[in-house]
Amino acid sequence: MQFAVIGNPISHSLSPILHNHAFKTLEILGFYGRYLLDKNQSFYHLRSLHLKGANITVPFKEIAFNSCDEVFGIAREIGAVNTIVFTGSKMLGYNTDALGFYLCIEKLAPKNALIIGAGGSAKAVACILKEKGIPPTIINRSKERLKDFSNFECATFEAFKPKTTYDLIINTTPAGLTSDTLPIAEALLAPLLQEAKFAFDLIYGKQTPFLSLAQSLKIPNTDGKQMLIHQAILAFEIFMESQNISFDTKKLHQSMQYIL
Repeated sequence: MQFAVIGNPISHSLSPILHNHAFKTLEILGFYGRYLLDKNQSFYHLRSLHLKGANITVPFKEIAFNSCDEVFGIAREIGAVNTIVFTGSKMLGYNTDALGFYLCIEKLAPKNALIIGAGGSAKAVACILKEKGIPPTIINRSKERLKDFSNFECATFEAFKPKTTYDLIINTTPAGLTSDTLPIAEALLAPLLQEAKFAFDLIYGKQTPFLSLAQSLKIPNTDGKQMLIHQAILAFEIFMESQNISFDTKKLHQSMQYIL
């Protein structure tokens, strides 16, 4: 059985380490790799790779949603898919980002949250926070992307005037992944962080400018590593269920929690 993570860029992804270690620990014959999909390449090209399943990352989560034959669970509300199962001639879509994120912040019990960015990951975070009774506000550079957030309080960077302080501030943008930039101007971000209880960057494995600023202000913070692990566990369960393979769930959790 072959699986892969699909994205652009993709060389930084730690998903193969997580999934391949799980296969080895659980003694399941499988392999998980990386695939760089050209941004001009048809998403349907993935059907020719003979994969049993795939995880989808930036910038293809919304394209994946629109390409799947069927979409399940919270992915339908989010409009973004990060986990695909190939069955027969169909692509089936799921979203494990949302619950994966919530499992990271559940014990913080924030009363509200500010989300920076308006892509597929932002929608996943916003939807799960709303579902759990934590009102999110979304801010983004362009107004166009905010059309997907009509059911949420949102604003562009230029028009944003905080009505309150935010317990949790989340960076869902790629800022810091491929460049050493903040997701928004420091003059706007620093005062927001100073009043926050926690800062969360979905980027993992890198000290981003967002996290560095939070640390300089002595705000508790974390990168997206635990979210990566949680969503990977959920995705692995979906993959194995699609192949009718049973396994020890406790061993799965242990294998992924301690490998990174």
